[in-house]
Amino acid sequence: MRFACAALTLVLLSQPTFAQEKTVADFRLKDAAGKVWSLADCKDKKAIVVLFLGTQCPINNAYAPRLGELHKEYEPQGVQFLAVNANEHDTPKSIAEHAKAHKIAFPVLRDENHRVADNFGAQRTPEAFVLDAKLLVRYQGRIDDQFGIGYQRPEPTKRDLAAALDEVLAGKPVSHAKTAVAGCLIARKPQPKGAGKVTFAKDVSRILQSHCQECHRPGQIGPMPLLTYEDAAPWADMIREVVEEKRMPPWHADPRFGKFHNDRRLPKEAYETLLAWIDQGCPPGDAKDLPAPRKWTEGWSVGQPDVVFTMNRDFTVPAKATPQGVKYQHFVVPTNFDEDVWVQAAEAKPGNRAVVHHIIVYIVVGGKRDRGHVDGIGNGFLTAYTPGDFHAVFPLDAARKIPKGAALVFQMHYTPNGTEQTDRSSVGLVFAKKPPKHEVRSRAITQQIFLIPPGADNHRVTSRSTFTQDALLWSLTPHMHLRGKDFEYVAVFPDGKKETLLSVPRYDFNWQATYRLQPPLLLPAGTRIECTAHFDNSKNNPNNPDPTKIVRWGDQTWEEMMIGFADYTMLEPGKKTQSGER
Repeated sequence: MRFACAALTLVLLSQPTFAQEKTVADFRLKDAAGKVWSLADCKDKKAIVVLFLGTQCPINNAYAPRLGELHKEYEPQGVQFLAVNANEHDTPKSIAEHAKAHKIAFPVLRDENHRVADNFGAQRTPEAFVLDAKLLVRYQGRIDDQFGIGYQRPEPTKRDLAAALDEVLAGKPVSHAKTAVAGCLIARKPQPKGAGKVTFAKDVSRILQSHCQECHRPGQIGPMPLLTYEDAAPWADMIREVVEEKRMPPWHADPRFGKFHNDRRLPKEAYETLLAWIDQGCPPGDAKDLPAPRKWTEGWSVGQPDVVFTMNRDFTVPAKATPQGVKYQHFVVPTNFDEDVWVQAAEAKPGNRAVVHHIIVYIVVGGKRDRGHVDGIGNGFLTAYTPGDFHAVFPLDAARKIPKGAALVFQMHYTPNGTEQTDRSSVGLVFAKKPPKHEVRSRAITQQIFLIPPGADNHRVTSRSTFTQDALLWSLTPHMHLRGKDFEYVAVFPDGKKETLLSVPRYDFNWQATYRLQPPLLLPAGTRIECTAHFDNSKNNPNNPDPTKIVRWGDQTWEEMMIGFADYTMLEPGKKTQSGER
């Protein structure tokens, strides 16, 4: 998820009472400067908007610019905005830094032990409450419908909080007094229930090391670190939700087809252990049972690179994009290699993860990338950074070749987050220790000629490619844009046998992945791989930039692509694979 915990909104008004018969008590909380605020202090205002904020939740932070707009619009109408942070792990310092970074112009108050959140019945950030002068709830729910779990609309279609404010300020009943909220559960302090047989030190710490910390550590894509007990325990309810709903760890392959050595799904035993720990109130256990911290190379997942190439200039990402988004940017970086180089591992690293959606790095020779042979647009592909996948590590005795004098092209997709940002991304290369036996190549099994009609909710597009020489298939990477719905690879062998290699029934542009086969699959000469994708160009797809438009192939996010990338190595006739298979 790339969003932030938005805010809980309360409005105190001197108007007749309507709607829900629920009152809330006054409170006294301090802001970052030590000033005490209460609802009673705002009695001369027409309204009070109190926002429950966090510092780590993506949906929360995505709403920060919208809350700034609402504050700017309604403060002159006599509305006082306040924010409340009830998350157990957030400190006054982190709250103040977050408010400054996201340009929150109204007070943010620290709610120790989440007493105010409990009084209001607040569960998530963001969650909005509109109150009248008697502290009677007039509205409870979301800010609007732009951001949610698994979607990000170009613009909201329903502005729920603004509509509630307009009606309350006009002395009218609120038309929709309660709406469902998407976002992070408030990180409350866990309440231990006895000693507990499952502890963080003995059990849960090892699960987090193996399945979570690759992303959930400082400087990585995970929005909150999960390195220590103090990190993890307040998020217990949120961990339960995303694990039970199988949103985390992110993995979208249908388990009925294919086996992959990078399968991120939690094993059954780890799943049950994690939930048992939460059920027992998150006991910490004995510190002597803790494992040694997992070691990570600073900034890199592939280890220390032998060489790092960086974009030749900064790129300024605007605070807000057009409805179509920010156009892909391209940066050419010479390697100045005076001989061919073999790469065993490659990792693209964002300079500013807050605004980099994905990076694709291509190899170009003579100023252009050859698209003419069978691999098509897959030719020259080196590595990518995408949501859900971070690097390429090539198999034993195989490597990617960068020819003498080649350059690297960074194709950059940026996502504005409400404040102007700059980025200067890099790619790190680890060289093969000796010349490889096989060259890793990438084939793009693609269909560029298609037309998706307006409103079509299940439009089918197919592509195919035949291997004319024995090959060993290492990985598969489906790629579509915001209308992508599902994707499937099927191998048709020379004897007519068919095998589904990969099925992604719910494609998610925000969580793209490379699926690495275990073991690699032999494709005898004459094997054909067929790809089938479906697209949803209807209004029911919340990610759809415009359901009234015909959609064709194009590089930009508001256009579409249909590519089944495949990494493979060619085999000499009669050559056995490393596993002894033919």
